[in-house]
Formats: sequence, structure tokens, C-alpha cells
Amino acid sequence: MGTNGSTVLEPLRQGLPPIDPGAVSTSASCALPARYEAVRGARKFTSATLDSWDLGDRFDDVALVVSELVTNALRHAVPEGSPDEPQGPPVRLHLMRWASRLVCAVRDPSRQSPEARDGEEDFSAESGRGLFLVESFSDSWGWHPLAGTLQGKVVWALFRVGPEE
Repeated sequence: MGTNGSTVLEPLRQGLPPIDPGAVSTSASCALPARYEAVRGARKFTSATLDSWDLGDRFDDVALVVSELVTNALRHAVPEGSPDEPQGPPVRLHLMRWASRLVCAVRDPSRQSPEARDGEEDFSAESGRGLFLVESFSDSWGWHPLAGTLQGKVVWALFRVGPEE
């Protein structure tokens, strides 16, 4: 796994249930441009990755969560009209697989915490329900600011995909 994967995994380890970081069997990531078409690209990348990991049956739930995380990053964390940064597009999707868990993590340039809206308006409001859906369809989720040279944060969602270790 490259440096980017390790950098993203480091803050993830702090908030995840006990998982042996050495047990990551595989991971994949893709850069996403600061445009809403990136959501479609993220879904296609997720579909191809899950198929290659024999997890295609989990696509519906995982793709919904990936779509919400990427949409939130584009809507709330990327300044409007911002060009891609010198080190590449500002949003990156990481998929990481352990024997019994899958983590979807979206990196964005903002250090502002993601906030789920409370109240009944979540069910009827067009925006603000994204994190409610993430919470509903994943087994857990969280976020961490990035450390080191990477600016921004990682928002992640965890799915159980097999027997417990």
C-alpha cells in the first residue's frame, strides 16, 4: 500500500473498532474532480472494486454511502469553482478491505466537521439527510482531520462483510 493509503489509514485506526491494521488484505483509491459528475465516477469505481473483491452483493448499500460521502465533500468541503489542487483533485475515495470489514473513506480539503441534521426535517429536506443515510446503511461512521502535509479531513463508513474475526 502506498503512502497515501497509510496516511489515510492512520487517523482511521483511532476511530474504528479494534482491527489489526496489518490484516488489510487490499485497498483501492481514486481521485475525484471537483464536479458533481464525480459522484457517478465514484459509483462506477466502487462497483468495479467490489466486483473484483467478490463483494458485488453489497453494492447497493456501499454505493449509496459512497454517493452521500462524495456529494457532501463536493457540496460542503470544496470551495465553489475551485480548481484541482497542485497535488491533484481535492476529493479522493479510498476503499479498504479487511477479512470481515470494508471501509469507505472520502478525503476532502476542509477541516470542518461533518454534521448530521437533527429533527424530522431530515426525512423531507433535500439536503441534510446524507449523514442520516450514511448512519442508517453502514455499521458505523466517523471522521478525523488529516495530519502531516495533507490538509483537510477523512470521513469514513464501515461495513461488516463477513464473519467476525
